[in-house]
Amino acid sequence: MVTDIKDTACAVEAAAVMRLLPVRPRLLALGEPTHGEDALLGLRNELFRQLVEQEGYGTIAIENDCMTGLAVDAYIASGTGTLDEVMEHGFSHGWGTSAANRELVRWMRAFNDGRPSSERLRFAGFDGPLEITGAASPRQALTALHEYLASAGVDADLFPCTAEALDRLLGADAPWTEPAAMTDPARSVGQSARAARLRLLADDLVALLDAQTPHLITATSRDDWDRACLYGRTATGLLRYHYWMADTSTARMTRLLGVRDQMMAHNLLAVAARGPALVHAHNSHLQREKSTVRMGGTPLEWWSAGALVSARLGEEYAFVATALGTIRHQGVDTPPPDTVEGLLYALPADRCVIDPPRLATALGDTLPAPRVSPWFGYAPLDPAHLADSDGLVFVKDVPQSRCHP
Repeated sequence: MVTDIKDTACAVEAAAVMRLLPVRPRLLALGEPTHGEDALLGLRNELFRQLVEQEGYGTIAIENDCMTGLAVDAYIASGTGTLDEVMEHGFSHGWGTSAANRELVRWMRAFNDGRPSSERLRFAGFDGPLEITGAASPRQALTALHEYLASAGVDADLFPCTAEALDRLLGADAPWTEPAAMTDPARSVGQSARAARLRLLADDLVALLDAQTPHLITATSRDDWDRACLYGRTATGLLRYHYWMADTSTARMTRLLGVRDQMMAHNLLAVAARGPALVHAHNSHLQREKSTVRMGGTPLEWWSAGALVSARLGEEYAFVATALGTIRHQGVDTPPPDTVEGLLYALPADRCVIDPPRLATALGDTLPAPRVSPWFGYAPLDPAHLADSDGLVFVKDVPQSRCHP
């Protein structure tokens, strides 16, 4: 069996990944089974660098707040701000402390230095302004959209409200970001009268943006218009998310998980419209099958961003999953030999690229046992969905990460 699987394994290189794909996809997504491990992010950096240099990919999009990510893109494009500032303020989820993320930003900036704007790499966060503990206020996105339309000379009579009225409705940010609302719907303002009014206003502002597109692209620029579209998607997505935070039905968490991945999918489709892009996030956000999780003992499932994007783009979307052997500092030890990870762990290479259909053929009709992780932060492969990936990267051992001081 190990010999059969060994025949499917190649070195982790851009060329090996591209050989697995029928066409060069517009979105090439690399997943990871756990967050916060610089060894996996370093591998991402190496692979993405090769794909940029050899295959011409022009954007790198990661699971990061789409709004804060604008600062990273500005720094990479033109050196706006400093590397320290961008790492502190441009990353969500605490990922600005990652040495590998810092190296990615440093390399992208160096790559762009001296290049004409048409050849520069772009950076995008494609997650919403969301954390496990809650969601941001829609203030930043809504006011930025209103300001863009006003500064571009759109007739004031066409606006659904003034900037002052919008500010009054938004109110203080604290009620929007109340951490207790994640576990207690009664603490959420998402179904209040002012939130309902803001959802209508956000919809009208996005409709105004769409209706004025010919004027706006001429009066500002395509990049400015793209950014305004991002503000609109973010505002409407956040208000929808807050609405379901206030829900008391049994479908509440499923709705929240689904809304987040919808926001991700819409951002990825916008990135794809700009040109070929590389994507990095957790496997569960990029896979084609339904994502699952247990919360409070209740199983939940929803369609991931990858599934939504794949349904739209077909072969223009490709997903390469990552699996691993050990994360010993998190209590994840050598995988059992009767699991997919255990079979791959027996291979001699420290890391390799696998062709999933060939691996599935080598495994035969009897599926290996699913691996059970002793640590909640690591999601093993599901053997039943092995062939749903276009490629598989296997990393044998993940050493403990270091943070940038």
